[in-house]
Amino acid sequence: MPYEMNWNLDSIFLGGSKSNQFLNHLNELEVHIHNFKRSVASFNAPPATGEGANIAELVSKIGETRIHLSQANSFVTCLLSQNPKDQDAATLRGKILKLESDFKNELSKVKVVLANTKQEIWVSLIEAKELADYKFILNEWRENTHIHLSEDEQSIIADLMVDGYHSWGHFYNALVSSMTVNIEVDGNENQLSIGQAINLRSNPDEKVRNEAHQALEALYEEKEELFAKILNHIAGFRLQIYQYSRIENVLEIPLKENRITENTMNAMWSVVEQYKKPFSNYLKRKAEFTGNPTMKAYNFWAPITNKSTKIHYDDAVVLITTHFSQFGNELEAFAKHAFNEGWIEAEDRANKSAFPFCASFPLTGESRIFMTFGGTFLNVLTLVHELGHAFHNYAMKSVDGLNKQYPMSIAETASTFAEMIIFDAALEKAQSTEEKLLILDEKLKRSVMNFMNIHSRFLFEQRFYEERKKGLVSAKRLNQLMNEAIQEAYNGSLEEPSTYSWVWTPHYYITHSPFYNFPYTFGYLLALGIFAKAKEKGKEFEKDYLNLLRDSGSMTVEDLVMKHLGEDITSKDFWVKGMEICVKDAEEFITLTCLD
Repeated sequence: MPYEMNWNLDSIFLGGSKSNQFLNHLNELEVHIHNFKRSVASFNAPPATGEGANIAELVSKIGETRIHLSQANSFVTCLLSQNPKDQDAATLRGKILKLESDFKNELSKVKVVLANTKQEIWVSLIEAKELADYKFILNEWRENTHIHLSEDEQSIIADLMVDGYHSWGHFYNALVSSMTVNIEVDGNENQLSIGQAINLRSNPDEKVRNEAHQALEALYEEKEELFAKILNHIAGFRLQIYQYSRIENVLEIPLKENRITENTMNAMWSVVEQYKKPFSNYLKRKAEFTGNPTMKAYNFWAPITNKSTKIHYDDAVVLITTHFSQFGNELEAFAKHAFNEGWIEAEDRANKSAFPFCASFPLTGESRIFMTFGGTFLNVLTLVHELGHAFHNYAMKSVDGLNKQYPMSIAETASTFAEMIIFDAALEKAQSTEEKLLILDEKLKRSVMNFMNIHSRFLFEQRFYEERKKGLVSAKRLNQLMNEAIQEAYNGSLEEPSTYSWVWTPHYYITHSPFYNFPYTFGYLLALGIFAKAKEKGKEFEKDYLNLLRDSGSMTVEDLVMKHLGEDITSKDFWVKGMEICVKDAEEFITLTCLD
């Protein structure tokens, strides 16, 4: 059966950016925030331990408001992704940002009150039965809240964030979405969106890959000063907030948001740095196998052979649902529902956003997936990756509103886990050495991205922030920092890397989530550990997996992994287990390509 490649947003709010239904939702949201504000005005530090019911009522309002905000944000994000020039949607985003700012301002007051509660009262209060479901998040708020800012200062900062901070991130997305580039493909000159041009990195023709790479680099060079200003302003605003809050380590907030300790992150990076050589060997061997002495950046995503591997969207759907069924019935049924109910925007066309994502609609218990499907196996994996995010959202349907928010590190675990299911099934069904090489190559690309590319992003962002503390960082210096980070992270094994990785990597411009890089590597290696458990237990593991996902919003990742996997992620030994799986892939690839 033919599957629709355009999503259905009308089933959520009828009428797109002119939806009266959506305007009614915004009005309801405004009422929620107004009522919340009234509750906060009378909320003071609990004088005694018998205040559990009052706090539980307030926390319930917070959770409900968050769900309504998430629903609104996701809808407008989808509208602007499918049509970045939708001015009505841009206007709606402005309204939502103001409402979100008002809500966060009031929420910060609640957190300060909790932080100011006397310790002896708090110890007894937090054990109240009414707060049992909220114990983790309330303790987290109390521990992480910086009370150095006055309420007036917090209010001013919250207002400035709407037009002076988050708007830079939205401007970046709008700018990239509006850019086009002319590239010759199959003898025809094509005007392509950035997303379409990026898809050419896996084109079987090296000339096309190189032309796309050079054309994009030239376009980014033309706009480098503008992008440098955007990045500097985002980082500068963030650093000022840190200064006011007396935060010296720029990693403090990202680590807390990911609910992991610096010891855990350092253990992971230590193992990554220890195992660079096998992946450098893979890159060199792949280059040689495809007729090049070294691996050039524009050849990294190239297929291992020049044979056409075009995959029709309908065939991709069948492949995904079939392989998902081997893991669990619930995952298979979920994926079929997503495809059949119009949850996915996959059309290959210009004038749409360049970046794939999964948007959660918690109020209606749905998700929407956005991507550009160009018919490659890489596109199939992108689709699978986003379906993994959507399945995580599905698993959280029954979870209380306040506990629905899980850290980025676990979000990337769920998406990577979905990819592992496809890779494993595909390798088992491979009927020839060539077919096996194709799959191993795609799998190893993921390892290189997580152990080398993501590492370069982490190194770049660390060094950029240190220099930004001293003043504006020029586009020329950003290029230098990016090149240095790439050379170090890739162990010198990548030639002609993209000088402008700092321009086209959207994660640097996400104002809600600083250092959105290490969670990918974290999630990748963690997913390998989880998948190993799944292989041991078979289909019955799906229930355990769903329980792990449901707990992901209500405990630290260290505790989550210990509870469900019995593993200590502060130890290097844990990360070595996942790394060794990837090293075996690299060794097998080299062995197969060296066969006579």
